[in-house]
Amino acid sequence: MFKPIRWKTFARDFLVIQVGFALFGLSIALLIRANLGTGPWAMLEVALSQILGLTPGTMSVIVGFVVLSASFILRERIGWGTVANMMFIGPWEDLALHFIPSVTGNLVLQGAMLLAGILLMGIASAVYIGVDAGAGPRDSLMLAVKRISGRSLRLARGSIEVALVFVAWMLGGPAGIGTVVHALLIGPSVQMAFKLFKVEPHMPDEAIVESESEQQLQENTDF
Repeated sequence: MFKPIRWKTFARDFLVIQVGFALFGLSIALLIRANLGTGPWAMLEVALSQILGLTPGTMSVIVGFVVLSASFILRERIGWGTVANMMFIGPWEDLALHFIPSVTGNLVLQGAMLLAGILLMGIASAVYIGVDAGAGPRDSLMLAVKRISGRSLRLARGSIEVALVFVAWMLGGPAGIGTVVHALLIGPSVQMAFKLFKVEPHMPDEAIVESESEQQLQENTDF
């Protein structure tokens, strides 16, 4: 159920993953402040934040906890990065929302914010996924649905996001042209970032253990 922790690189991994989370929070804030529509999860969190009187970042943590609990019940494999994802992206998002003003009536600036948000989201995903400390709660749910249903990853993700958009829209979430643009461009953005940073996520656990054993053996032979 739990991915092994690479203790020798934990401090470095934690710093790198925080950079990814900060960029991801900034990307969500840009999408929200652009007022053209956001991705499915942000739509739901903004809708719930308006209903409950909480900040979007706080709702991100709460929704992440609920989704993570569901993934755990479905026996999906998680790691420390999964929990960190749930805890830290929301606060980074609220911090960015505090400094970024809401923009309306300026399509050029709104469009630039939308595209910048999508680009940053792809880069952020590559940064924190590259640490290979476990998928985020929402991705864990997607993987659990894929495993249980036997369907493709694309279908599992598509089904979840279509349901989210419908529910979020019914609750008054910020749907718009940006929602469509996000759906079309987020995949290429993540893929481009993966290639740019040469990210190879999901190292097999056996490889991690073997690598740490080799490092330990090397240290022992150095004395």
